[in-house]
Amino acid sequence: MSETTCTALDVYKMLPRTNCQKCLLPSCLAFAAAIVSGSKKLKDCPDLDQASIDAFSAKYLRPDNKEVNQAEFIDKLQKKMASVDFESVAPLIGATVKNDTIIINSLGKDFALDRQGNMVSECHIIPWVQAPLLSYITHKSHADITGKWISFREIKGGIEWQGLFARRCEEPLRKLADDNPELLTDLIDLFMGKTIDWYEADIALILYPLPKIPVLICYQAPEGDLQSKLTIFFDECCSINLHIKSIFTLCSGLVQMFAKIAAHHL
Repeated sequence: MSETTCTALDVYKMLPRTNCQKCLLPSCLAFAAAIVSGSKKLKDCPDLDQASIDAFSAKYLRPDNKEVNQAEFIDKLQKKMASVDFESVAPLIGATVKNDTIIINSLGKDFALDRQGNMVSECHIIPWVQAPLLSYITHKSHADITGKWISFREIKGGIEWQGLFARRCEEPLRKLADDNPELLTDLIDLFMGKTIDWYEADIALILYPLPKIPVLICYQAPEGDLQSKLTIFFDECCSINLHIKSIFTLCSGLVQMFAKIAAHHL
């Protein structure tokens, strides 16, 4: 079951609602919110029996089912590439066309895709990039960058994916930043990012994993008894330019790449 793809109200309705604090949280509502954020599991409530957990679980998608089969997804997208008019689409998505391939810059590196959806690049090919790139090119709608930032849950379909996004993207990146204080700053130089000063955070930087998919990462370091905080925001155009599944794939792939970079001691 996805204990993190339902809403807090869904969880709250099936709880005892006694506010007994056996889960070490102040109320059942707080526990429901923790389930949605991914920091607690249903089994952490000692008053819920397994039958109730199983019945509730059956109503919601498992994360494994929600995360699309990449090979199957890529195959479908590659078939859609044949009908794409590269010359018309390229200026809309910030790409160029050369020798019957469409070229897109991702984090400072050029990736070229042909009409069969095959991807080549002068840099080391990163597997998780292919599906978002294909999805970005074949997406039915395109919009320019607005400069207005929204949270993941505000993207169309984002509420349904919020728990999984927090667990696979924001939380791992927060821990990486905690363990590697220079990581986020170094990412700016490595991936042509830029810092901003209008968001109150220790570090706030913008990266462009795709030309018209700007991502804003805001990190507040731990202080005293306060835990660190990291939030990822998206330009409002992201909701128009890319499907929620591909946005999730893109961000989770980025975090995995950042983890490998951190492991090699930037």
